[in-house]
Amino acid sequence: MTTAHYRRIVLKLSGEALSGKQGYGIEPEIIRSVAKQVKDVVDLGIEIAIVVGGGNIWRGQVGSEMGMERANADYMGMLATVMNSLALQDSLEMIGIPTRVQTSIEMRQVAEPYIRRKAIRHLEKKRVVIFAAGTGNPYFSTDTTAALRAAEIEAEVILMAKNNVDGVYSDDPLTNKQAKKYDSITYMEMLNEGLGIMDSTASSLCMDNNIPLIVFSIDEGNIKRVVLGEQIGTIIRGK
Repeated sequence: MTTAHYRRIVLKLSGEALSGKQGYGIEPEIIRSVAKQVKDVVDLGIEIAIVVGGGNIWRGQVGSEMGMERANADYMGMLATVMNSLALQDSLEMIGIPTRVQTSIEMRQVAEPYIRRKAIRHLEKKRVVIFAAGTGNPYFSTDTTAALRAAEIEAEVILMAKNNVDGVYSDDPLTNKQAKKYDSITYMEMLNEGLGIMDSTASSLCMDNNIPLIVFSIDEGNIKRVVLGEQIGTIIRGK
């Protein structure tokens, strides 16, 4: 198959996906692999926006354990996503993919501020757009950012690339060998069973706007396989 199933997508990457086996920071080999996979998708003519988490650099839970105010801890997490976004931008541009980073918190020296119409224009010109700094507000996850931006730019699907997980399971497959893998599930079933793939705010946004979510492993070549319609991972739909 060489025909893409989607015209415009949002790729959601966890911060941990960039850290590889070391579990923290950015693993150069991993980020180069991600950049190559994104290039393969761009070469198909697909418009792609990316939302990156920051858990490989900072997690709000650490701040809570330190006694930090939740809002401050979340703002630090937003800055971590900017660091990851700039690193990914650099990797993409090194292989010839024009890329723009847009931040929800203004920092004009390093990135553009998020402007919906400008983001769509970049996508139409076949530039990759990376949305950084979350929604710009504390108490919201980067999963919610992905759902919100997907709705705003009218993306057809959210692709959630995971590290060491190849889909949605009934339980943690790393600790429970009897965990069942789902090929397809609805957002309501996911919420009712407390599967924790994305938070309830993000799930509700996707459900209300009828945006499907595909959860799969970030292994080499998988992003292209998904956009070409190969059934890997788990697809989550509104109904």
